[in-house]
Amino acid sequence: MSVRTGRRVRTTAFGVAVAAGITATVCAAGPASAREAAPASHRATQQAMDAAVRDGVPGVVGIAQQDGRTWSGDSGVADLRTGRERQAEDRYRVGSITKTFVATVALQLEAEGRLSLDDTVEHWLPGVVRGNGHDGTKIALRQLLNHTSGIYNYTQDKAFGQRIFSTEFLQHRYDTYAPQRLVDIAMGHAPEFEPGTSWRYSNTNFVLAGMVIEKATGHSYATEIERRILRPLHLRSTTLPGTDSRMPRPSGRAYSKLSEKTTGRTYDVTALNPSMASSAGEMVSDSGDLNRFYRALLTGELLPRRQLAEMKTTVAMPGAPGAGYGLGLAARKLPCGVEVWGHDGGIHGSTSVAVTTEDGRHSLAYNLNSDWADDGGAVMLAEFCGTAPAVKPVKPVALVK
Repeated sequence: MSVRTGRRVRTTAFGVAVAAGITATVCAAGPASAREAAPASHRATQQAMDAAVRDGVPGVVGIAQQDGRTWSGDSGVADLRTGRERQAEDRYRVGSITKTFVATVALQLEAEGRLSLDDTVEHWLPGVVRGNGHDGTKIALRQLLNHTSGIYNYTQDKAFGQRIFSTEFLQHRYDTYAPQRLVDIAMGHAPEFEPGTSWRYSNTNFVLAGMVIEKATGHSYATEIERRILRPLHLRSTTLPGTDSRMPRPSGRAYSKLSEKTTGRTYDVTALNPSMASSAGEMVSDSGDLNRFYRALLTGELLPRRQLAEMKTTVAMPGAPGAGYGLGLAARKLPCGVEVWGHDGGIHGSTSVAVTTEDGRHSLAYNLNSDWADDGGAVMLAEFCGTAPAVKPVKPVALVK
């Protein structure tokens, strides 16, 4: 469930395979000895963070909350040049976690009678989804939100991928992409399947959902998220930057290989124009805000009971046993029997996971400041199941600006 894409495939924290994308020599700092002082209930979580750093991730940071108690953990560094450690308050790009916010607004609009999930895309966006077999008259808004529309994923386009996920990114990192342009890229390809006949993750679905929100309200999806979610929940560290390439403080750096390979040069990709992700993944947040959001969502603070039930009605994700995808919200039954709800997200130099139990009593949000390697959900498994990963050797990181 990643905004980035390339030709390399990884497995997300929810178990579905998606494509991953997006001079001094410095070794990534290993876990500090003070990490041994982590509380017993979170010791496995800290060990999983340390293992990710040993496996080559520059740094990890996260916050867990359980029954009103908060624990924060970190490992590695936020900045490979200065050695500055990661901090619990660090903000980071959350990629596709943005999708849950967008879906929440769409469901609020349904609850208000301002749209129906059974409306067609054509009804709201005449002529936008058309060409090469795409037909917006046959696609319901619900199918955008649960990825059963069959609409081609624009981030899979070869030319787009070359500009954004290879070293050409360094010349194109500040380019602006209007939502219509991203949709047009998708319309240049045939759909993946007939609407409603299968499931496939497509960022184009949520670019279109953002456009529908704007059409239904007269305001941008970002404005509606701010008004309906960020302000009521006091999520002060969460922003929708639009075309602003800068990261708010405090924050660390974000690193990418800009290659299919997981070895070789490491590039600082912190600054970028997030319009390339649009309503599929432009958001910036921190772990505390993400925990607060998902707890509020799952416990009914943001949606009426009927809309929350719709959001949690999942479809199977091929290749992901025990996982299901609802409306911008995923569920996974962990090996220890615990079920978590949330989303993960990836964008250049950033891999994030945010999940909570259905009752909101136990939540976790964390981030890795890299995109070439992730922990496969190991930190999540450690937090909810107490399973610590095996120790792996430290890999040096060769940094290039």
